[in-house]
Formats: sequence, structure tokens, C-alpha cells
Amino acid sequence: MKIVVGLGNPGAQYEKTRHNVGWMVLDRLADRAGWSGRGRTRDASAVVQGRFNGLDLVLVKPLTFMNESGLAVRKVLARERAPLAELLVVADDFALPFGKLRFREGGSAGGHNGLRSIIDELGNEQFSRLRVGIGEPGGDAIDHVLSQFGRGEKVRLSELLDAAADAVEAWARTGTNKAANHFNAFELRPDDAERSAPPGAVDGPPGLDGIRRTKTGWRKPKPPEAGE
Repeated sequence: MKIVVGLGNPGAQYEKTRHNVGWMVLDRLADRAGWSGRGRTRDASAVVQGRFNGLDLVLVKPLTFMNESGLAVRKVLARERAPLAELLVVADDFALPFGKLRFREGGSAGGHNGLRSIIDELGNEQFSRLRVGIGEPGGDAIDHVLSQFGRGEKVRLSELLDAAADAVEAWARTGTNKAANHFNAFELRPDDAERSAPPGAVDGPPGLDGIRRTKTGWRKPKPPEAGE
């Protein structure tokens, strides 16, 4: 059983913010598995679990606020009687450019309050994490992480979530080191205004059918939601 924790803040006002990209990645995984709407609330988390593509997964979104994420993670690990080797935490990282992915097998919180809470609660830094780049703040860091993605970023956000979901699946199958060898080199396609590749080429614009070719496969981006 692999436990994947996506970090975020509860509440509609935080739903689409950069700090909640961990939740967004888990939502993408749940969509793939057909588990959307099937979760239940327990141990201060929204939890859904099952078997998907040969993987036994527990997807966990702590319902505590970010700086108390460790309380929920400790409870889930205790319930599942899972060792830290079976845990992956997905979190945002403003030290990474928007669209970059970075696996680490341990280490400090790096200034992230959710990771700091988990480390403090578990008394251990030795768990895997997948950091998802949300771009550097132009001003105050708190304002940045609690802001929504910019217009050009929203166009590419679905592709980033697909790549991050692919990365989580790779971690569950092959472990952190092998997943890192592949996905730490991942680069999101350039902004539409910066692209020069023709339709059908890797990182080019979508064809007439709306399907775009990316480094990790063929994707048909989801249309933006109302108000985006």
C-alpha cells in the first residue's frame, strides 16, 4: 500500500491557489482512477483508496490547515500501519520555476510550513516528497502562495497536473530514485506566446482535434472552468 499525501488548505477561498497544488495533483489521480466523489473524511483528512493500474493507493488530503498537516499525516500512517518508505508527500515549491518537478527522498522542510509540520510531528525527515514548482514570488511569499495562477500558467496547469500524476504513479511503481531520474528533468512546455514548434510536434500547439503532443505523451487539455 502506497500512501500519497497532497498538501493544501481547506476552504473554497484556497481551492485554486498555488499553495493547493498538492490537492490538485491528488484530484487528478482520483479522476484517472474513477474515484472522484468516493472519498470519506477520517483522521482529519479526506481519504480515498483502492487499486488502480495494479497499484494499491491511499490518497490523502489533510483537512487541517497547512501548518498542522503533520497531525493528519501521523494519524493516517498509524491507521494504515505504514512505514515512512511507503509515504509520498506532494507539495508546492516557490523555489522552483512554474512547471518543474523535483523528487527528494528526505531532507529539511525548505521553508514549507506543511513539510515542517510533518517533520515535527513524525520526528523524522526521511520520507519522500514531490515538489511542484509554482514560480518565484515577485513580492511577499505568503501573498504569492495564496494567489491563483496567472493567465498563462492556467493554460498549462492541466498539463503540469498530468505530469505530476504520472510522476506519482512512477514513484509508486519504481521508487523515489528511479522516478527522480525521469521526472526531475521534466520541463513544462513554454507559454503559448513563446512556442515555435508546429502543431503535432513535441510542445507544439494542439491540432484541430485539440490534442497536444507533450514530452510525456498525447494530451487533450481540459477546458478552463468558468471564471478562469
